[in-house]
Amino acid sequence: MTGTPPQPEESPLRRAVCPGSFDPITHGHLDIIGRASKLYDVVHVTMMINKSKKGLFTTEERVELIRECTREFGNVRVDAFHGLLVDYCKQHDIPAIVKGLRAVSDFDYELQMAQMNNGLTGVETLFMPTNPTYSFLSSSLVKEVATWGGDVSHLVPDPVMRALERKLA
Repeated sequence: MTGTPPQPEESPLRRAVCPGSFDPITHGHLDIIGRASKLYDVVHVTMMINKSKKGLFTTEERVELIRECTREFGNVRVDAFHGLLVDYCKQHDIPAIVKGLRAVSDFDYELQMAQMNNGLTGVETLFMPTNPTYSFLSSSLVKEVATWGGDVSHLVPDPVMRALERKLA
């Protein structure tokens, strides 16, 4: 046999999405995003817009904070999206959703969402247990403690801490 040996087909990029409201992004979120970024070629961190909820930070502020806090990962893309997560997945050819689970109560809700999303489009949801250090952590709790003057500096990245201080001053 002569000629050029067959070249392996180029494999498609492995993509996943880490969705959330990220109001604000915490070390718990970053733990899940960082771990997902080691498993996938591209991780879309998508700030889901819910017009019925009034956030502390605007959509633009949250997106900028997420970008600043995930810059080190290199393979993270940050977006905001209004609508069904499965529609975002379809538009960006993303077959997997990565969700962090803190407790059994998270699992009950997230399992229903995962089954609905899979039934709608076939997208898979992968559950990643949170680092025990962050098992109690939520954006709502961070905002509540910070609003009352509590120290949350160990729970959020520095850019978020500075943004909280400005917002709550």
